Amino acid sequence: MNTILFLCTGNYYRSRFAEIFFNHHAEQRGVPWRASSRGLALNPLNPGPISRHTVERLASHGIPVESNLRLPLDATYNDFDAAHHVVAVKEVEHRPLIRSRFPTILNRVEFWQVHDVDCAGPDVAMPHLEREVMGLMERLAGEDGR
Repeated sequence: MNTILFLCTGNYYRSRFAEIFFNHHAEQRGVPWRASSRGLALNPLNPGPISRHTVERLASHGIPVESNLRLPLDATYNDFDAAHHVVAVKEVEHRPLIRSRFPTILNRVEFWQVHDVDCAGPDVAMPHLEREVMGLMERLAGEDGR
């Protein structure tokens, strides 16, 4: 099975949503890809294992979160080695972090423009992220001949 790695800063809000949302829909549609997610600069002050905005948005889609409750994970080279496709959810925020921590993989990363809560509320960012994830899934399914 092919794997996709979603990256954001804290692996708490956007990348976690993308991972769970992607996996839910890929399984329903029979798309032979599985997602994971990691962070590039974890924030130890985030309360709990996952953002309440992520939990609320997934619940609004009827997507369970319980089996995905874990603390945020920091990205490693092993994560990139295991991934067939890599997406960082906001270029201006994540390109410098990737360049400084993982310069040899920078050319493998697809960059999106999904804002964090400092620039856009969840009512804007989450639907944007959903559109990006579903568009990616359609592209990947097309590559697999589905």
